[in-house]
Amino acid sequence: MATLLVTGGAGFIGSNFIHYWLKNHPNDSIVNLDKLTYAGNLENLKSIEDDSRYSFVHGDICDPEVVDAAMEGVDTVVHFAAESHVDRSIHDAAPFISTNMVGTYTLLEASRKRGIKRFHHVSTDEVFGSLELDSPEKFHESTRYNPRSPYAASKAGSDHLVRSYWHTYQLPITITNTENNYGPYLFPEKLLSLAITNILEGKKIPLYGDGLNVRDWLYVEDHCLGIDLVLKKGRPGETYCIGGLTQDLNNISIIKKVLQLMGKDESWIEYVPDRPGHDRRYAVDWTKAKAELGYEPQASFDDHLAKMVQWYTDNEDWWQPLKEKNKAYFEQQYGK
Repeated sequence: MATLLVTGGAGFIGSNFIHYWLKNHPNDSIVNLDKLTYAGNLENLKSIEDDSRYSFVHGDICDPEVVDAAMEGVDTVVHFAAESHVDRSIHDAAPFISTNMVGTYTLLEASRKRGIKRFHHVSTDEVFGSLELDSPEKFHESTRYNPRSPYAASKAGSDHLVRSYWHTYQLPITITNTENNYGPYLFPEKLLSLAITNILEGKKIPLYGDGLNVRDWLYVEDHCLGIDLVLKKGRPGETYCIGGLTQDLNNISIIKKVLQLMGKDESWIEYVPDRPGHDRRYAVDWTKAKAELGYEPQASFDDHLAKMVQWYTDNEDWWQPLKEKNKAYFEQQYGK
């Protein structure tokens, strides 16, 4: 029986993790600490808000007093809270430095003082930089860091901070570097959720540049499973890459799959100018996680994508208010 502090639990991956954990670990309890920025949404957790195993703390991970109070009785920290959208980091990097670096430091200090049994830090493959198209190379746990956006740099800094607390203070940490997550509750500014919701609204899909950029894709429930395995079997001080694909899929092929699932043709694609510093290719080698933890995705990309399209089709009352509330951002980013 454990008590977990989940930071950023009202966000996309965090809320999916809370649902996953309470379902699969019914004797555990969770404290959700979230600042409720634009990407935090308690509607994601409405079905469990009265569950005695769950409690919510509204607060900032950069505030030492809030963090220390939230850690009362906690033995495990799972740290999702982060500013994570590259486009927004290009417009204004300051919130990324504050939340992703100062916030992580604040959590580490509180964890060290309270003797937390495991501090798990959720990171990204973007800290490794970019790979060449058609290259056999993939990111792995020993890949040199080479972040190329303010977002990626802030996450790289937080990774280094977390590792330093293992080497300096023996705080039992683990890190997962993962890729583009997709699935229910993905904020409709990301490629897949934006594409699906735009089609449902009768709007075209904006696609950067030539559409040939490659991303590795991980269904959010597979990610939750990977973290579960790391917490059970992962060695303190270690990093694990958690992936979802075994072959490259470029953005245009991904969008074509969405169009096919939704009965639309390629005329629904609108190419827009590429964003600054747009990484060309990501690919993750999750051999270590499979060998040491027994991790592997639970279904194919196509099967998971079909589930995601259906979820957004069935839950317009969840995503429509979010798009309306952030209308100014979408118009700034992609035009009217």
